[in-house]
Amino acid sequence: MKIKFSLIVVFLFFAFQLNAQENMIKSDTLKEVVITSTRIDLPFKENSRTINIFTKAAIKNSAATNVADLLQQVAGVDIRRRGTAGSQADLYIRGGGFDQTLLLIDGIKMDDAQTGHHSLNAALPIEVIERIEVIKGPAARVFGQNAFTGAINIVTKKRLKNTASLNVEAGSFGQLNGSLTVGKEFENTSIIAHVGALTSDGYRNNSDYKNNNYFIKAIVNKKKQPIEIIGTFFDKKFGAENFYTTNPAWNEYEETQNSLLGVSTTFRTDKFKIIPRVYWRRGQDIFLLKRNDPSFFRNLHITHKIGVETNVSYTSKLGVTGFGIDISKFSISSNNLGDRNRTMANLFLEHRFKLGDYVDVTPGIAVSYFSDFDVNAFPGFDLGVKLSDNVKAYGNVGYTFRVPTYTDLYYSDPATSGNPNLEPESAFAQEIGLKYNTNRFTGSVAFFNRDSDNLIDYIRPNTGVSVFTAANIAEVNTQGFEIEGNYNFKLVGYNQTLNFGYTYLNDNILDQNKDLSRYSLNTLKHQFITRFSSRLFKNVRQNIIYKHAERTVGTSYNVWDASVIIDFHKFNFTITANNIFDADYIESGFVPMPPSNVLFGLQYNF
Repeated sequence: MKIKFSLIVVFLFFAFQLNAQENMIKSDTLKEVVITSTRIDLPFKENSRTINIFTKAAIKNSAATNVADLLQQVAGVDIRRRGTAGSQADLYIRGGGFDQTLLLIDGIKMDDAQTGHHSLNAALPIEVIERIEVIKGPAARVFGQNAFTGAINIVTKKRLKNTASLNVEAGSFGQLNGSLTVGKEFENTSIIAHVGALTSDGYRNNSDYKNNNYFIKAIVNKKKQPIEIIGTFFDKKFGAENFYTTNPAWNEYEETQNSLLGVSTTFRTDKFKIIPRVYWRRGQDIFLLKRNDPSFFRNLHITHKIGVETNVSYTSKLGVTGFGIDISKFSISSNNLGDRNRTMANLFLEHRFKLGDYVDVTPGIAVSYFSDFDVNAFPGFDLGVKLSDNVKAYGNVGYTFRVPTYTDLYYSDPATSGNPNLEPESAFAQEIGLKYNTNRFTGSVAFFNRDSDNLIDYIRPNTGVSVFTAANIAEVNTQGFEIEGNYNFKLVGYNQTLNFGYTYLNDNILDQNKDLSRYSLNTLKHQFITRFSSRLFKNVRQNIIYKHAERTVGTSYNVWDASVIIDFHKFNFTITANNIFDADYIESGFVPMPPSNVLFGLQYNF
């Protein structure tokens, strides 16, 4: 649908016509946000790492309708989508691969031994998200081996009181979405439940999808020892046109499922906080090379991860000590990768102390055991120096590590071959930065370097060989810097917010195997993102998002998105426009992204 300037006219029409009760937007402040993705809870302002926070208010005021689109608004995060509504998207941080970034749900590690390619299949509906913590840089010391270049922790809402929200959306490409979110408070129990369905005819041949989302969270025994239970089930069916090949006659097709069940509680004393947790994660992936001929080529992978972990923090005169243990069992049943299992155990230890009133130091180490690889240790430390009440300098160094997935080791098709002799990836990373924080403006600048060894890529030894084989390529150096800012100001009596971020990345992957490498040639070299969230009229909010991307191979594109949110007493009406100026671009592989499109939404709050 061609919308361009006509859509902007529609936005302004609604803005001028509405005259309702004033409802001011509060400025988004991060001062009171406590980072919970680590064992040592710290206010955002005191942390000595590069962390971005999407608060509940920021999520509500964004133009995003799903987590994949939301994370695209974070500098240094590269979300490579293959369609709309987050049907399939890969997650990258600071030039790493999708296997090198860890996704967590309320601190539960959602890594999959099959592949990191489906990590975002576990992402939650935005209606149940309290905030998203984006941790950039090596985080293996905190989370374990999959946090090679960073981690994303999605924190769910604790409760929604006694409310219900019905949401209906319709738009371009036959998009039709519906969801119901319910919160209920009982005397000793709180429940949040969400059910949603997203469908589309697709914006090009064989790009249709049908996605179903189910989520429930309960807090029981609230009066004595609260126990938190979370359960999710996400089912996606979608046309995968040219997701993995360039043959337009095959009509590739894929179905994925992702399930999670977790139970945890928290014990507190004056000095101790203890969080034990048990969880189970299930993944399923069915891929057909020919949608209408399943017998031609079919992959079926079913994975399970069962984990038990306990995290502890202890506060004393010497500082805060965090330690924990995480034991998990992976298993896979696959017609391509075989029936396999892996046991993993992680031990974590870190201690944060202060030198006077201005310097904080956090050394730590993680030790990981894999039943099919050696024991490895990841030491590192964070350092922070308070220069004033509003300015903090920080730095961190650390080793990081990743063992090959089952896809890296054993996958096989006519064009691709795994390698059971692969060595684990490793890296030594360093970062220095500066943070500035006031009521009106928060900003940061960070410089980082990562020296990686044995990175895994699919390559060909020469152009005469058609099969890409997994291999440990030579040492790779990645350097870069980020600048980010958030400015809050008032205009015509209303709060306005301007966010911006720029990331520069430079690596020497192209020097390794320029013509023969399959996956490593798509790094974002320049990335600029800005979002202006404004309110100029009563009960009307506007958002404009601009994204510029230039990749290592030289391709670049500029994309504009926008939204208008109109608040009534119990209704919210939204218009979300993506790719307003109809940019022609590709984020991943051979798949062109959708042209200009619009989505209309109506939400009713009971």
